[in-house]
Amino acid sequence: MLSHFDASAYGGVVLDESSILKCFTGKIRTEIIEMFNQTPYKLSCTATPAPNDFMELGNQSEFLGVMTRTEMLSTYFIHDGGETSEWRLKGHAQDKFWEWLATWACVLTNPADLGYDGSDYILPSLNTIQHTVKYAENMIGDNYSLFAGVAQTLNDRRAARRNSLTDRCQLAADLIAEKPDEQWVIWCDLNSEADELQRIIPEAVEVRGTDEPDYKVTMLNNFALGKVRYLITKGTIAGMGLNWQNCHNEIFVGLSDSFELMYQSIRRCWRFGQEHPVDVHIITSEAEGAVKDNVERKEKQAALMVKEMVAHTKEILEEEIRGTARISIPYNPQIEMEIPEWLVSA
Repeated sequence: MLSHFDASAYGGVVLDESSILKCFTGKIRTEIIEMFNQTPYKLSCTATPAPNDFMELGNQSEFLGVMTRTEMLSTYFIHDGGETSEWRLKGHAQDKFWEWLATWACVLTNPADLGYDGSDYILPSLNTIQHTVKYAENMIGDNYSLFAGVAQTLNDRRAARRNSLTDRCQLAADLIAEKPDEQWVIWCDLNSEADELQRIIPEAVEVRGTDEPDYKVTMLNNFALGKVRYLITKGTIAGMGLNWQNCHNEIFVGLSDSFELMYQSIRRCWRFGQEHPVDVHIITSEAEGAVKDNVERKEKQAALMVKEMVAHTKEILEEEIRGTARISIPYNPQIEMEIPEWLVSA
């Protein structure tokens, strides 16, 4: 709907879920940056500002008018190889990069980051349980090997997921059967996974992309209200913006390479207001090790970014926020006020 608005009519813009800027070749990313280039006041908000790499922060910087992505890369990063993804922070620029970032951005996870009481914002525990299913006859796709292998290419990963689909879905059904009276959200990535899950868990409700908008809204709301016990859907459909503190059981019947999608999906249940520990079951096959490793790498990068940003912004933010004071002029009356007779009521 962006094309229906005139940016010049607005003095400010707030971009929520701003990780949409992450792809530097993305059409929407370019459209947003160019459209609001002259907007004087801009705020960018997201839980995952750089879900794939630190260099994606350059898109946030460019949107806010601080520095273009290209300028940021040339200043703080070095190019290791022929691929754009092979950028890394220069050794001598590590602290300078985080210091520069702290001049225009801040990361807050809890009021305690600024020295305040954060006891009301401590989430219950998050328990991540990894389940690995074996795949038949050491087969990756149509290829057999003497020893169990791990899929490396994208085609190999897809083949490994297809070969283990039935076992992964059955394991999900078995986990639900252990706590049948509790609510569960089952995240899938493929339509075939959703079809199999629906077949073996007939009482579950599925919400997929081809459903009518009204149906999606009704079923997702019903799950939030506790009227639906088991929900099958995708992170691309329901992984952002929904509040499901009523549920504390999640299953991923497979992983994509998107850490952001996994993080956001988990956060539908593991969020402020959740009163129970959240159990997240991740089901993969032996051959999907590369996917798991890739997601874990991105998770570590995200954790490092938060740690560094909090460390470098805490002092600055404490000075600015704690340094603000309410201005008041003391009132010392010297002359007694006399109320006019016409204001005095009978």
